[in-house]
Amino acid sequence: MSSDLTAAPGPRRRLGEAPPAGLLDDGERLSREELRANQLAHLQATLRHAYQHVEMYRRKFDAAGVTPSDCRTLADLARFPFTTKADLREHYPFGTFAVPMADVRRIHASSGTTGRPTVVGYTERDLSIWADVVARSIRAAGGRPGHKVHIAYGYGLFTGGLGAHYGAERAGCTVIPASGGMTARQVQIIQDFQPEIIMVTPSYMLTLLDEFERQGVDPRTSSLRIGIFGAEPWTEQMRRELEERLDLHAVDIYGLSELMGPGVAQECVETKDGLHVWEDHFYPEVVDPITDQVMADGDSGELVFTSLTKEAMPVIRYRTRDLTRLLPGTARPAFRRIEKITGRCDDMIILRGVNVFPSQVEEIVLRTPGVSPHFQVLLTRRGRMDHMTVRVEARPQAGSRERDTAATAIAEGVKDGVGVTVEVAIVEPGTLERSVGKLRRVIDQRTP
Repeated sequence: MSSDLTAAPGPRRRLGEAPPAGLLDDGERLSREELRANQLAHLQATLRHAYQHVEMYRRKFDAAGVTPSDCRTLADLARFPFTTKADLREHYPFGTFAVPMADVRRIHASSGTTGRPTVVGYTERDLSIWADVVARSIRAAGGRPGHKVHIAYGYGLFTGGLGAHYGAERAGCTVIPASGGMTARQVQIIQDFQPEIIMVTPSYMLTLLDEFERQGVDPRTSSLRIGIFGAEPWTEQMRRELEERLDLHAVDIYGLSELMGPGVAQECVETKDGLHVWEDHFYPEVVDPITDQVMADGDSGELVFTSLTKEAMPVIRYRTRDLTRLLPGTARPAFRRIEKITGRCDDMIILRGVNVFPSQVEEIVLRTPGVSPHFQVLLTRRGRMDHMTVRVEARPQAGSRERDTAATAIAEGVKDGVGVTVEVAIVEPGTLERSVGKLRRVIDQRTP
């Protein structure tokens, strides 16, 4: 892998180093003790703000028998009720806003593909903080002032494109606002404009890689040296695939629109050992998804977030449905890390009594010769039994014998590693639907 990267302006510097002290912001310079003191003050202010200005929270707090004054330590947050996506949808569109509409400078929303969209609002200060945390994330990923950033997240109501855009500008980078789609043109722009950084979903990066190769261009010869991939879970096997095929550093960024957007947590390029949560703005907990009890750091469970500095729409104990665990900070010692998120509570497939996550299938597909990373899980019902078919695209050069071998290897890998029997169908290259945003890995055609 390339070991250095030309920073413009400035001398060449090793890619993988921590940013120089002059690029760290005030939050990154805090000690763990200073951070916790700031967290408590911001948490108490956020609880008061939500209770006084959002009817939903006033009713939820009253029903739980707590008031903001009951929060005297960070551990007291566990006494307060959770917020769910259903809560936000119930108060669609603006029922969770805590400021007058005249103070709201922007509105974003989720896609709403599974129901009403969740709507979020931002004050001018919220937008400035958002730009700050995305800029911090880009620096942690290895980005420096003067780098060109190709943004292939979708723009519009989705938070990805504009969140990355303003953060990259705040970091002193030059933005190429490509958005999603027009894949052939995206590859041409990368060839012509020579960006050092790309921000995109990992599944769409695979689509771009296919297009590079379709055009006869070796992706490893491109100018890209840093890939900041987010908006969907991806595995360590996917990191290796992307880094090998692109000759860049692939790092993870985490966010969710209900909390802010991208920039809630970021993997540091010098360690690549999980994502540091920017805890001066977002307070993390991990809870048991069944009992709702707060888990100790190091134990796995469902990730829950409370906003600490948001004005327009404070969020108290929001259940993300993402599965991970909290770990001590490394590259940024004051901030705890979350492990890479490779599954969600609501992504789990229950197949004949066995819990299956798409990420488990992905790991097996990515280590199997003769097939590409493009796969899809099809769930059907045959008689009274659920049935899973894993559809995987062959590599263009793979012959019939290699395809048969790959199908057997994947089926055996799922059986041995996950504990279920599945059918594997190796399909022609380019057969499966390509993603221009978040990838739909699972198609469930089972009748209720």
